[in-house]
Amino acid sequence: MPPPSKAAKDTSFKETPFAVIKAACSNCNLRELCLPLGLSDDEMTRLDSLISVRKRIKRGDCLYRVGEPFEYIYAIRSGFFKTDVLLEDGRDQVTGFQMAGELLGLDGISTERHTCNSVALEDSEVCHIPFFRLESLSREIQTLQRHFHKIMSREIVRDHGVMTLLGMMCVEERIAAFLLNLSQRFTARGFSPAEFNLRMTREEIGSYLGLKLETVSRAFSRFQEEGLIAVQQRHIRILDIPGLQQIMAKRNH
Repeated sequence: MPPPSKAAKDTSFKETPFAVIKAACSNCNLRELCLPLGLSDDEMTRLDSLISVRKRIKRGDCLYRVGEPFEYIYAIRSGFFKTDVLLEDGRDQVTGFQMAGELLGLDGISTERHTCNSVALEDSEVCHIPFFRLESLSREIQTLQRHFHKIMSREIVRDHGVMTLLGMMCVEERIAAFLLNLSQRFTARGFSPAEFNLRMTREEIGSYLGLKLETVSRAFSRFQEEGLIAVQQRHIRILDIPGLQQIMAKRNH
């Protein structure tokens, strides 16, 4: 089954929308996604003491904004986020979508101020990781240090991938790549690779992919007519994963 589209069913969000709760990495079911393998019990205990709180963020609220001081990186425990920047003409440019098991806040490392906004697309929960304490601990635990180097490298590769997406791919290739990427990420979290709810709007997808809202809607309709996907509002069912992969394969030949 796909993950629920809204965490609002959890009434605790209404009662304490910004509740701060003790968290423990060693007991987290997402530890294999956001933590390195091979940490000893002692190292896990030290990491548990570092990542001491998690915070609930209501849908539509910002986790952080452009220009705010950089103090933490955030591990998404549940929910879905987008990052965006405000362009000179007043439009919001979406720069990424992040889900459970991924990190937010890395944009602030170089300047010690955040360079984008991070907005919850559904009621979400994040673990606060004080960056400078993490940096100090990473010097002592080489496995942890290598893991965060890999995360930084992954972000660079992802940025290059988006540049390629926007610069070289046609509309169908962009949409196919977007859906396949979501499919792979949901699969890594134990959910169905072929059926899920989109947390973002068509307009937000268009902003991310460099397409107009109408273009995204037409592409979804075309894919549905061709039997590649079934669409019901934000619910997506991929009927032909190899077909989407074939669209991408054409680019490589």
